[in-house]
Amino acid sequence: MWLEAILVGIIAGFGILDSRILGDNMFGRPIIIGPLVGLVLGDFQTGLVVGGTLELIFIGAVQVGASSTGDVVTASALGTAFAILSHQGAAVALTLAVPVALLADRVGDLARIVNTPLIHKADRYASEGNIAGVERMHKIGFVVFFLNGFLPTFTMLMLGSPFMNALIQSLPQWLLDGLLSGALLLPSIGFALLLQMMISMKLVPFFILGFLLAAYLKLDILGVALIGLVIALVLSQYDRADEERMTV
Repeated sequence: MWLEAILVGIIAGFGILDSRILGDNMFGRPIIIGPLVGLVLGDFQTGLVVGGTLELIFIGAVQVGASSTGDVVTASALGTAFAILSHQGAAVALTLAVPVALLADRVGDLARIVNTPLIHKADRYASEGNIAGVERMHKIGFVVFFLNGFLPTFTMLMLGSPFMNALIQSLPQWLLDGLLSGALLLPSIGFALLLQMMISMKLVPFFILGFLLAAYLKLDILGVALIGLVIALVLSQYDRADEERMTV
C-alpha cells in the first residue's frame, strides 16, 4: 500500500500545483484526478465514474478572490481512493467529498500561513537584487503547496480503508442516510451554480433543447453533447462568414 499511497499523494500534490506553477491545465479537476487514482489502484472504470460524479458536484465551484470553495483536489483523490478500496462505489465518494474538501481546505490555509514569511523574504531579496534568493523562496513555497496535497492524502490512505470503514460504521444510520441524501443533491446544486454564472437569454433555447432531447427523445448525455457540438460548429461557421463579409 505504500507505493499506491505515495503515487496517489503525488497526484494530489501536482493537482494542488495546477494553476500555480504548471499553468491552468485543469489537472486538479475531479474528472482528471479520479481516473488517475483509479489507474494507480487498478480500477480505472470506477475512478472514471467517481471522477465524473464528483465533477458534477464541483463543476460550479470557482474560487474568486479570497472566497473558499473547498479543496477539490484532496476531496477527489481521497473520495475516489476510498470508493475503490471499500468496493462501495460512488456513494462513498459522494458522502466523503464535501466534508473532506472543507477539512482539507483548512490545511490549505495552514500552507498559506507558512508561505507568508517567504513572501516577505522574497521582497527583501528583490530589494537587494538577489534574484537567486527570490527564486529559492518561490521554489520553497511550491514545495509547501505540494505537501499541502500530498501529506493529507498519503496519511489518510496509509490509515487505510479499515479505518474509514470503522469510522463510517461508527456513525448512526440516520446520519449516514442524511449525508448520502444530501450528497445526491449536490450534483444538481453544482449544475445550478454553473448555470447561474453562464445563463443568458441567448443560451436559454439551447438549455431547453437539451432538456427536450433528453426528456422526450431519451437521448443519453453523449448524444445531446454531440448534437450540441454540431450546432456549435454550424454557428461558428456563420459567425466566421459574417466577420469575413464585414471585413470585405
